Amino acid sequence: MDNQVRDDNLKGKDYESRINQLVDDFQKQIHNHIEEEYVRKTKWSDKLADKIAEFGGSWKFINLFFALLVLWILFNSLSFTKIIHFDEPPFILLNLVLSFIAGFQAPIIMMSQNRQAARDKQEAVIDFAINYKAEQEVDDMQGHLHRIEDDFANFRNEVREELAVIKKLLLNR
Repeated sequence: MDNQVRDDNLKGKDYESRINQLVDDFQKQIHNHIEEEYVRKTKWSDKLADKIAEFGGSWKFINLFFALLVLWILFNSLSFTKIIHFDEPPFILLNLVLSFIAGFQAPIIMMSQNRQAARDKQEAVIDFAINYKAEQEVDDMQGHLHRIEDDFANFRNEVREELAVIKKLLLNR
């Protein structure tokens, strides 16, 4: 008896792992399809904007930019480099460069975020369709279960009636 319970548990886990594997495979297929469509429909300028936004929103960019700013300020502030200062304090050229970077980086990042939002929306629509289909399947299974329960209740009543008839016949014998 204990072995049968263990076997049933293993079968249940095996079934559950198969279902999980199927769901994972299906999600990967959907993600790959969306990715292929993105690659096919996206212009080179949009891909460039995505790469710039990816770099501009990374720690690598922050660290490089911080190092560049420190070098710029030190180079233009130290007394032994006074001969070749190209942007003395209050660093007007640095402010101009920072303004240009901010002016171009913000819209590029926003374009990339808009495209990502569109992809997320497409994935959400697909998720909704999958969930809706699953809900329909569950409703259908519940309907089948209710019909089986009703059939079984009818069968039980018929068996009771037939047992009563058989008892009556046996008693009348």
